Amino acid sequence: MLPLKTTLLVNAISSGFTGILLAAMPGMVAGIFGVNNTVPFFEVGVFLILFAAFVLIVATRKPISIRSVTIVTTLDILWVIGSIIAAMLLAGVVSTIGIVLIVAVAAWVALMALLQFKGSKTVNAAV
Repeated sequence: MLPLKTTLLVNAISSGFTGILLAAMPGMVAGIFGVNNTVPFFEVGVFLILFAAFVLIVATRKPISIRSVTIVTTLDILWVIGSIIAAMLLAGVVSTIGIVLIVAVAAWVALMALLQFKGSKTVNAAV
């Protein structure tokens, strides 16, 4: 299992990269999703950039705040739930590849949440 700090850094990097992609190229992403409205992609991108900055701060604090890790993990779980709902509601509205991307990102975020949860329990056991 990855150390908690490593998991948080991977989460920050992947969230930040995705956020930058969405904020910088919302038109391209909207095209992949088969829609014209770019605003939601830009807004999600900005959110992810801010989220990534928060996760990076959490990952680099010494000691890592388990309370902050819980906030990050909770936000990740909410993202997964929201993604599942979005995939169901948007089926037929966005492209098939769009739905696949939503589900794939949700799976990645669920993995991050699981690893963070397990990592936080390891840190708690060591304290």
